[in-house]
Amino acid sequence: MELKTVKVEKPETTNFILGQSHFIKTVEDIHEAIVGTNSQIRFGVGFCESSGPALVRFTGNDAALIELAKKNALALSCGHCFILFMENGFPVNILNIIKSIPEVCNIYCATANSVEVIVAESNQGRGILGVIDGIKTQGIETAPDIQARKDFLRKIGYKL
Repeated sequence: MELKTVKVEKPETTNFILGQSHFIKTVEDIHEAIVGTNSQIRFGVGFCESSGPALVRFTGNDAALIELAKKNALALSCGHCFILFMENGFPVNILNIIKSIPEVCNIYCATANSVEVIVAESNQGRGILGVIDGIKTQGIETAPDIQARKDFLRKIGYKL
């Protein structure tokens, strides 16, 4: 077995969700879940089929985000993983609906940070072991940091 890291390639501010599922209908179910929850979210999904023709399956409502999802899914090439890129919304807006899809097994991350995916490769195939999401923690927040966090959450409308 060989361990590798695969960097998720994306624009700096683009959010994404990386997860694992178990069935080819994942792409359609994710698509339906998103548009049924928030029709303003622009998105692209790539899903790595793990048997049969083993293709990257894809869907979405934004051509550029679909291309980004296809490119990253192929770079990962890990059985039954999916990657969902989004704009005009945040993962928190759709994360619970994605997790409630019956075939979704695991969510590795939901972020706009720079991410490296830790991948194991064997003779059989590839699988995701985990992710490195963002940078190393730099310390403990101070009183001004607490105020900045609270102000930010109110500025973007997540707290009153």
